[in-house]
Amino acid sequence: MSPLVDWGDVFSFQDYGQLLALLSNSLIAGAVLGLVGGLTSVFVMQRDLAFAVHGVSELSFAGAAAALLFGGSVVAGSIGGALVAAILIGVLGSRARERNSIVGVLMPFGLGLGILFLSLYDGRGANRFGLLTGQIVSVSNPDLGWLIGMSLVVLLGLLLMWHPLRFDSLDPESAAARGVPVRTVSLLFMVLLGLIVAVSVHIIGALLVMALLVTPAAAAMRLTAGPVAVPVLAALFGVVAAVGGILLALAGTLPVSPYITTISFLIYGGCWAVQRVRGRVRRT
Repeated sequence: MSPLVDWGDVFSFQDYGQLLALLSNSLIAGAVLGLVGGLTSVFVMQRDLAFAVHGVSELSFAGAAAALLFGGSVVAGSIGGALVAAILIGVLGSRARERNSIVGVLMPFGLGLGILFLSLYDGRGANRFGLLTGQIVSVSNPDLGWLIGMSLVVLLGLLLMWHPLRFDSLDPESAAARGVPVRTVSLLFMVLLGLIVAVSVHIIGALLVMALLVTPAAAAMRLTAGPVAVPVLAALFGVVAAVGGILLALAGTLPVSPYITTISFLIYGGCWAVQRVRGRVRRT
């Protein structure tokens, strides 16, 4: 009886060197996205915005699908949808309970719109599938330029806001009492989050964006609570997951997203195991 899966079809390192040279754009995109996504994930976790990331990604998906249907720029559509969602969540969801309710309303709305637009689109099926699961192995020069440009904007914004944003994330009441404009800081961060989500959706897909915008910091926080160690580890984990996923995808026929999400999950699982072992050692 023949096996259900022929691993030779899943992994094949034949002509791997030539493929690696041809897809340098993908590796650069993965490294940039992993770095900025990992840093952003620190504040996503500290501000309890994991659910919001998914909500923003659904509206970003709807915007990209609309652009695909009407012949516009998919990147611009993705950014537009993500910014609308991020601003709505930032303005209307000042409290966690309100924010979760708004995200719960936006998610099915965005996903429904995106599915509607894709069902009306009669172009290539790969374009539809790419919006859901990403297309990082086919990053063109314009795509790479957009990604690097938007990532630099997000990175610069994070660096300029780092201290007040961290203060507001950890202790919003004290931050407000000390004169930090918490509503402005919160809204600006949501805009930055919308931008990096839009770029991530275009590369890794709407369904899997949380692997680079939530998991890196969630894993890092299992190992340490240091104000420097957490962002450094989160950025490292993001880069390893993104670049490692691409390197594995080049050797196979599967989409890149399962590799990225699997590596990201394994990193989190490893950090969780280390935390458990540390806890047992301390109790003995």
